[in-house]
Amino acid sequence: MSKPCKTYVDVLAKFERDGNVMPLRVKWEDGRVFTVDSVADVRRAASIKGGGLGIRYTVCIGGHNTYLWRDDDQWFVERK
Repeated sequence: MSKPCKTYVDVLAKFERDGNVMPLRVKWEDGRVFTVDSVADVRRAASIKGGGLGIRYTVCIGGHNTYLWRDDDQWFVERK
């Protein structure tokens, strides 16, 4: 049985007065917490692996670029 492609995570985010939402930390399902070093891009995009449409954040965590998605009030990452 394969794992689901969409994994929901807890995110600590900063809500700016201009309406932007910037993720600061991501808490993985096993309890590990990762700091978002930088956000390179924010755009509305489809999640090909996980399905659906949301806001895709291109973030750098621990020197690696990855995608973090916000779909309404939930955050998720795509599994390979």
